[in-house]
Amino acid sequence: MECFRCQGRLYQKPLVCGKKVCPIYSKVNLFKSQKLTKKDFMATAPGVFVGRHSYPDINVGIISPPEQVDQAQLYESPKEWVSRGLNIPEIVDFRSVLINSKFKANVKLKSKMLNMSQEVAMASKPVDLEFNLIKKPFYFYKTSNIESPMGATASLKKVSITENIKIDRRVDYIVNDVDLKSMYGLKDLYDRGYDENFLTKLLSVGNLGLKKDRKLVPTRWSITAVDDTLGKKMIEEVKDYKESDFKLFFGGTFGNYYLIMFFPRVWSYELFEMYMPKGLLNPSENIEVMTDHEFYDGRKKYAENCVGGYYACRLSILEKLREMKRQAMVVTLRFITDEYTTPLGVWVCRESTRKALNHSWDFDSKEEMVKFAGSLVFDKFGFDITNTMKQSKLYAYMNTQKTLFEF
Repeated sequence: MECFRCQGRLYQKPLVCGKKVCPIYSKVNLFKSQKLTKKDFMATAPGVFVGRHSYPDINVGIISPPEQVDQAQLYESPKEWVSRGLNIPEIVDFRSVLINSKFKANVKLKSKMLNMSQEVAMASKPVDLEFNLIKKPFYFYKTSNIESPMGATASLKKVSITENIKIDRRVDYIVNDVDLKSMYGLKDLYDRGYDENFLTKLLSVGNLGLKKDRKLVPTRWSITAVDDTLGKKMIEEVKDYKESDFKLFFGGTFGNYYLIMFFPRVWSYELFEMYMPKGLLNPSENIEVMTDHEFYDGRKKYAENCVGGYYACRLSILEKLREMKRQAMVVTLRFITDEYTTPLGVWVCRESTRKALNHSWDFDSKEEMVKFAGSLVFDKFGFDITNTMKQSKLYAYMNTQKTLFEF
């Protein structure tokens, strides 16, 4: 079980198992060594990346392909990858050309290159830049269960902006409001249509929050922070809605399938992550299960078992509840199959959940819905969910605590 909690996290030295390199992730035959041909180049940068090693003196990188390209925003747009129907090898090829041109920065101190990175993060569209590197980039493809894959890394000597950067007026207003807490800035921009990827960049480079609190936030942390913050604000809204009917949703993408059950109760949420046999993280013959949950009052601690996927999935579910103007007790089963051959980042959880929520069934009772869920899962995966439902904290609570409506 320690492997599922660790998932090859590189910041643990050594890993939980005592090894320097994860024996599971290293089986992914994507690690390449290849030097690119130039150290000075013009490129269109769609984003930024903030590392976490040696905190508080960490690496800040500007992400770009090795040349100027049209529609460079596609390199940083998971929603677009899903809508275009890209498969895992296509996303790997797409992301593997990106260069992380990085420099050292203290989380609290300003610098000229950091200011440029902050402008890139704020920009309404990718920015044309001129890069001068200390050495030619070195290609080493990395995968992660949280961040999107990336190709080369290089140390940045100098960077120059070669065009006028376009920044949306509302983004500029939020960033310049140093008396506005980050949670309110995130909520404001999210409600205006800015997606999680854009908000993660703003938070990572220290563009949000009270002036005294602003600092760099490693991308790995800011991804989950955005999902969690938006989710908590949405929960406040959802709790004012009427209770949902019995509804079941099923679907997914990239070998990640979600079965989501809405029960007519006040808000609560539980996630089971089922690692199916002979997959990337579970080469054994047995199904491995990780779970986290929260009742109406919320969680007090980080979801250490399901980690970032817990908050990404929760956000997508809350979006659906807000759209329905309903609240519910939500039991979710995630099935991670052998189709998921390469870790692509936590965005897979978010987008797979959204895709699942497009396909629904209605029922008259919880018994009818759970029976249908069991048949659906058994037909799809050959797995009996009976024991899983017995382990469910929410389902057990629902079976022992009746509502006034049931009387």
